[in-house]
Amino acid sequence: MTRIGLISDTHGYLDEAVFKYFETCDEVWHAGDFGDISLANSLKEKKELKGVFGNIDNQAIRNEFSEQLVFMCEEVKVMIRHIGGSPPKYNPETRKELLLHQPQLFISGHSHILKIMYDEKISCLHMNPGAAGKHGWHKVRTLIRFVIDGKEMKDCEVIELGKR
Repeated sequence: MTRIGLISDTHGYLDEAVFKYFETCDEVWHAGDFGDISLANSLKEKKELKGVFGNIDNQAIRNEFSEQLVFMCEEVKVMIRHIGGSPPKYNPETRKELLLHQPQLFISGHSHILKIMYDEKISCLHMNPGAAGKHGWHKVRTLIRFVIDGKEMKDCEVIELGKR
């Protein structure tokens, strides 16, 4: 069983409450727009960190993180991209990558809109944790915690960090 803390669009701001909410997590996954390499380093000091760069991220972050990650977590194939869209409106590059890799879980950020929905057409769960930072048009800062246990994705919790 792997407990995951999912975060995105921090834009250089990391609420200390994130560490409390992710305390029981085994890994933290960041779906891009870190905003600052020191933020990524702060997360890495506490937990194993997987992430992708976002459109606002500078070269230091792009040197550390790729545009896309595809990996196995237990028996679930995961794909993470910052800009991806959501079912059924993926951007063209993401659609191509989803069809190529056929993940069971696709994670994106960018929109600042928290969304968890299943795409029956490609048999894939889509998650976007919304935005945890203070920059953007979202009204509430959000995170997601969930568990992958073998092939099963479960115990999904949406966490509100407060107003932007």
